[in-house]
Amino acid sequence: MTETIKKELITIAQVRDILEKVKPDDMDQIQRWTHDYTTKFAKTTGKQAQKMVKQLVEQCDLTQEEAVEVVNVMPQTLEELRAFTFGWKKLILTETLEKILAILKDESQA
Repeated sequence: MTETIKKELITIAQVRDILEKVKPDDMDQIQRWTHDYTTKFAKTTGKQAQKMVKQLVEQCDLTQEEAVEVVNVMPQTLEELRAFTFGWKKLILTETLEKILAILKDESQA
């Protein structure tokens, strides 16, 4: 059994970046599946994702977990973001939602 050294919430893009450092021949089956999944579904680079998460936490008062979820999904409209954040069971002002979208848009185009 492998020992857990550190637990940290990271985005799909960051997982992809980590797995790309490993040779495919050195990966076990789960790692290959995970790499395939992250390659298909990561919507930005690991560095951009990390920067977006930091900005969302600092500027939009999201938790680390919420910020990672938003970056993984990368909603593009206010309606998509509202549908996504509805499950958090906390009120997020339209102004804050617009700021979240602006951060996602600005960083994904950088």
